[in-house]
Amino acid sequence: MSTALTTTTPATGPAVPERFANPLRQIKGVMAQPAVRRSAPMAMLVGLVGAAGLAYASLSTPTQKTLFTNLADADKAAVMASLQQANIGAHVDDATGAVTVDEDAYSRARMLLASQDLPKAAPGGYAILDQLPMGVSRAVEGERLRQARESELARSIQEIDSVAEARVHLAMPEATVFVRDHAEPSASVVVKLNAGRSLSDAQVSSIVNLVASSVPGMKPDAVTIVDQAGALLTRPGGRDGLGKAGDERLDVQNRVEDKVRQQLTQLLTPLLGAGNFSAEVQADVNLDETQATRESYEKQGALRAETGQWTGNQGGAAAPGGIPGALSNTPPPASTLQVPTPAVGASGSPQPQAGAAPPDPAKQSDSYQRAYDLGREVSVTRGAPGSIKRLSVAVLLRDPATGKRTAMEVNQITDLVKSAVGFDASRQDQVTVISRKFAGATDAADTSKWYDNAWLPVLARNATAIVIALLVLLLGVRPLAKALMKKKEEAEAPAPGNAPALGAAGAGGADGIAVSPPVSLDQLETARGYDERISAVRGFTRDNPARAALAVRDMIRTDGQ
Repeated sequence: MSTALTTTTPATGPAVPERFANPLRQIKGVMAQPAVRRSAPMAMLVGLVGAAGLAYASLSTPTQKTLFTNLADADKAAVMASLQQANIGAHVDDATGAVTVDEDAYSRARMLLASQDLPKAAPGGYAILDQLPMGVSRAVEGERLRQARESELARSIQEIDSVAEARVHLAMPEATVFVRDHAEPSASVVVKLNAGRSLSDAQVSSIVNLVASSVPGMKPDAVTIVDQAGALLTRPGGRDGLGKAGDERLDVQNRVEDKVRQQLTQLLTPLLGAGNFSAEVQADVNLDETQATRESYEKQGALRAETGQWTGNQGGAAAPGGIPGALSNTPPPASTLQVPTPAVGASGSPQPQAGAAPPDPAKQSDSYQRAYDLGREVSVTRGAPGSIKRLSVAVLLRDPATGKRTAMEVNQITDLVKSAVGFDASRQDQVTVISRKFAGATDAADTSKWYDNAWLPVLARNATAIVIALLVLLLGVRPLAKALMKKKEEAEAPAPGNAPALGAAGAGGADGIAVSPPVSLDQLETARGYDERISAVRGFTRDNPARAALAVRDMIRTDGQ
């Protein structure tokens, strides 16, 4: 008699289906199915092969570089057709519309498109004037002419090696006679430099003069140049606010210091070796330009010209007369000299001097003007800048690895340095030479960064391919090969009597499909053949582990007795 007990539980809510109660158990159940377990190695193999293919495609695809941006559709089609015809892989970005090519083929694509004059977005230069229709206004003609000038100037600036692209904007006020103050024209230039390139001061000045000379009435100060980063390349008054003269003075000082430093390098390199010394030069250069003019005269000069007149007494002289002829050629009678008697006490009367020549009695007064040539010397001296006022030289020597340099060696090198730089004690020049250990300069120079080597990407790509191949072999091919070999062994095994049934039942029990019936002692006795008996013993031992242990113990005791 049996009593059935039933218990009821109050309903607290909707019942949750069993298949949603434990998702992890459901997943384990699905993975434990025979079909899933048999197909798991193949699925893993396919997944690993796909991952290997994806990794190889991502590693083998070269880096893309932008060739052109914001191209018109016609130019984009022409560029793509030209690149595809030349077997150059090109792509068009759907998001930005930029044309990209492989980084290795970037230079070849640029040269190919330049030889074909692509892209042709707009006519350049004075070709704009050829498309000018008839009957346009004067203002439109002026704008077209200005646009043509801008295009031509931009193309001229692009001829410089460092400039990739250039744009020019001209501000040209209209000339009129009704305006008193005329505005001067100005220009703005935007340059796009090549990667890693820059414009020197001489190139910036060349661009400024080129633009200013191409527009009538434009001064170089009215030209502004900006690069693609927004940096102002032209600065009024020079780079340091000292003006053009200040820039020239700094250039002179730099040239003098570079010359002295080069002399030291040429002198010490054969003696000490490259990298075993360091030299610095500070030159105080006289950059003042002086000009002096000097005039000098001699104390005594030479008479150049004399003009004057004098008057005298001619009362006793006979007047000429008679008939011209023989008598008129006779000499006149001797004249009678009369000495005038000056008035006593008259002011201004000449007083005879003792020892002086007697005055001419026939001379009353004289008036002369004399001009003398004086010696004149004009000297103009102009001192050119660039003379050295004071020189300071510092040389640092590396101590040898075996020891230190002696004082005699340092003094000898000091004398050599003084002779090379033109040491002058009157200018208070200073030369300092010391020898010390360098702080790992050789190691830093010889050892480069490991991640900067060119072989690193190739090594990483090959190592990744090897790892993926090993994963495919160990996780995919090896389990699959084991499963196939196991099935082959089971198929080739002999099956006499009911041994196959026992083996199949045991295998099925291991897989969780069915439980084999227990093996009895009678089945062990009636088993035929060695393989069948071994299978029966295995089944009996699995079903009765305790009895099997006792049987083994009895066998050991029996053998011991």
